[in-house]
Parts: sequence; C-alpha cells; structure tokens
Amino acid sequence: MVGFTRPPCDAGLIQATVYFDADPSQLRKRLTLAATIVGSSMAFLDSSVVNIALPAIQHKLHSDAAATQWIVNAYMLLLSALVLIGGSAADLYGRRRIFVLGIAVFAAASIACGLSPNIETLIVSRAVQGVGAALLTPSSLAMLGATFDEHERSQAIGIWAGAGALMLAAGPPLGGWLVDQVSWRAIFLLNVPLALAAAGLALRFACESSDPHAKQLDWSGAVTVAIGLAAITWGLSAIPAAGVRDKTVLAALGAGTGFVALFVAIEARLHEWAMMPLGLYRSRNFSTTNALTLLLYFALGGALYYLPFGLIRLGGYSATQAGSALLPFALIMGFGASFAGSLTDRLGPRLLLTIGPIIAGCGLALLAVVDLRQSFWVGVLPSIVLLGVGMSTTVPPLTSTVMAAAGKVHAGIASGVNNAVARIAGLLAVAALGAVLFASFSHELVGTTPSQANEAMNAVMSGQSGVQEQAAAAFERALHTVMLVTAACAALAGLIGWLGIEPNGAAGS
Repeated sequence: MVGFTRPPCDAGLIQATVYFDADPSQLRKRLTLAATIVGSSMAFLDSSVVNIALPAIQHKLHSDAAATQWIVNAYMLLLSALVLIGGSAADLYGRRRIFVLGIAVFAAASIACGLSPNIETLIVSRAVQGVGAALLTPSSLAMLGATFDEHERSQAIGIWAGAGALMLAAGPPLGGWLVDQVSWRAIFLLNVPLALAAAGLALRFACESSDPHAKQLDWSGAVTVAIGLAAITWGLSAIPAAGVRDKTVLAALGAGTGFVALFVAIEARLHEWAMMPLGLYRSRNFSTTNALTLLLYFALGGALYYLPFGLIRLGGYSATQAGSALLPFALIMGFGASFAGSLTDRLGPRLLLTIGPIIAGCGLALLAVVDLRQSFWVGVLPSIVLLGVGMSTTVPPLTSTVMAAAGKVHAGIASGVNNAVARIAGLLAVAALGAVLFASFSHELVGTTPSQANEAMNAVMSGQSGVQEQAAAAFERALHTVMLVTAACAALAGLIGWLGIEPNGAAGS
C-alpha cells in the first residue's frame, strides 16, 4: 500500500487454510517459510521505497504532479482490485503455482520500471507490478497455511510478520541511499535477485496445494470495481489541471461511482463465491472496523505520500535523510504490535481502536504546524513517534476484531476484505488529497489562474531551480492543510471505533 506500512495482516487466511501435506520435513517447512518471506519482501520493500524516490523520479522524468501520483496509483489500483481474486486463484489453481507466477510478473514489471524511458512507461509497468503483487501476496500466506499445521501456524505468522516489519524498517533508508548514490532506477532492479531467490526456494522446496472446494473466480466483480476505482481516481487527480467543475472530471467521478454501485449489486447477486460477500456487513463490528480502516489508512496513505515532498523540497533533506526520518515509524510498528496485542487481550479492542487512531491523529496534527526546516529531533521526530504509537496500537485489535466478527468459517475472506479496504483507502488518499493540496496552493497564490498555479506547484514539487519564494511558502501552507485533513480523518476513525465497536469486542451483530 502507499507508504511503508502494511495493511492489517491476513492472518485469517492462514488460519482458514486447509492443511494438505501429511508430514513435510522441518527443513522443508523452514525453506518454504523463507520463500514466502523473500517473495513478500519484494512487495514490502517496493511500497516502502517508492515514496522516497518520487521527488527524484518527478525531477528526472520531467513529470507533473498528476502523472507522479499515478506511479503510486497504478500499482495500488490493480493490487486493490485483484488481491482477493489472487487469493481465490491460489486456492483454485495451486498456491505455489500462483505464487511463482506472481513473482515472475512482479520481477518482469520491476525490470520494466527500472528501464523506463518516460513517465508513461513507468506508470504502465507499475500497474503490471500491482498485478504481480495481487498474485504473490495472498498466495504466500496460503502456502504457509498449507505447510504448517494448526499448532505451528501462529509461530509462522509471527516470523513472517516480524521479517516483514524488518524489511519495512530497512526500506526507506535503503531506498533513499540508492536514490542518492546510484539512481531511482535501482530501487526497482533490486527486486530481481529477490525474485530469483524466492522462486527458486518455492519451486524446490514448497509443496503444491489447492482447495478442492474452491469456487470460480469473481472476474465480473474484480473488473467492475477496478473500472470504478480507476475512474474515481482519475477524476480526483485531474482536478488540479482541469478544475472541479470540468465536465470530464464530473463524468469520470459519476461513472466511477456508478461502477462501484454496480460492483455492490454484482456481489449481492453472487452470494457464495463473491469476492466481497455482503453478508459480512451484517456484523456491526465488521462494518465498523472497515469504516475505521478506510478513514485511518486514508490518513496514513496520504501523509506518507506527501511528507517526503515536504522533507526534501522544503526541509532540504536528501533522499537518504528523508528515508531515515521515517525509520522510527517502521521500528515502532514492528516492535510495538506485540505489546498492543497483549493489551487487546486485557482491555478489549474498543478502547484501543479509539485511542490508537486519536494518537495517530495527534501526530499528523503536529505535522500540520511544524516547520520542516527545524532540526529533525525537534520538528519531525515527535510527530513520527506519535504516528507510529497510534498505528501500532490500532493494527492488532483491528485485525483480531475483523476476524472475530466474521467467525472462523469466514476469517480468511474477512481479513482479506479488510486488507483490500486499507489499500483502496491509500489509493483514494493520494488522488483526493492531491486535489486538496492544489486547492489550498491556488488559494495562497492570489491573482494566478488555475493553470499558472498548477505550473507553479509542479515546479516546487519537481525541485526546479528558480522557484519563487511565494510559491514555496504557498506549498508549505498547502502541505499543512493536507496534514490537517489527515489528522481529522484519523480522529474521526477513533470516534467511529468508540461508537461502533461492541463493548465486549467480540460480538458481531
């Protein structure tokens, strides 16, 4: 997803997977686990380093702000729309087969990204990367479920999640160093050796497994929601250049809303083999946690997309420094989740799902008032720490509540839906907050036309020389406005958690 934090873990997918192999050796199990970790690391690293590289990519490929957004949006769009189909395909056609296919697609697209001569090629390649990630991520979890029995799965989840947290922590500074010392292209080519290692381990040691009860794939739902999200995202991202009253923008937003409504109708008709069974939303806790997820990950995705531009363009950070500035967030997420999990057992999820988003909102609110030119220790660090504490407090009870609300039978699909909601939130955040950024920027530049304001904002974000002081000041105030919006969304998520989650945290109705 946008930024370098993972959406809620699909632990339910592992727990709901049938155990197929009677007695694989311990060595084979460990090497299968290694394959899933290395394979998933490609997606984790990719999501954690791309944001740091965006200012350099925009400058080197001479792209505007709207096109730069699509470097992230294209990836998130395909991943969001197809991740549930990827899990179903793994069950139907074989977990190892789909895992290796996903790795191959992701690696080929990574090479295309690294060699892209222009922004258009990079965007298309990123979309193909999203397809690969949608195949390999759920199939890696299903492979674990098929390899480890019910007594070993919890430990497998912990190792997989811990390794992912380390990759997420290492990603920003590594990506920043590669951008500064080598090239932005290196962040994509880094995936190639990882892909070779993961595919080799999987083909040599992983057992093939499938679900004999797997149903047909919900292609109609996947295509419909992809078109709807693409139209809405395009409409939002086109607002800075065309204006909110432009007929093409309004048509795109209207068509996108219509396709999303059609998706809901399709899912209601398909019932048992729908990619998003609507019956799950009869649970009050399930509906509440997904609404909370949408708001909180909207806030997080938008903040982590636009913050690197502020650090680099306003604060004077190098890419390496900007990546390192975000490292405390990843470390707190990685090491704080287990503590929050134990608190959930003692206090119940409702309190944590209220406090966590509000703490995260406080961190985002600080980013709305801080001067990025200040020392990192005084300016940025307190905000990042609060954001990390808030998110690490929220994610464990969020995942457990989603799974408990759906019950054991639907735990896998429920956590998968919640994961998809988190990714969709990040996708919409980049586009919608881009419109907020431009509206605020235009308001600050009194006496300029929309096209002049758009040109000035692109000059600031791409790091062009000779940027006027007035434009830089307007961008800083616009960035603060974006952070205020994200803070409000996070705080609203906390309010929804308090009002919507059942006091005992387990009841689904």
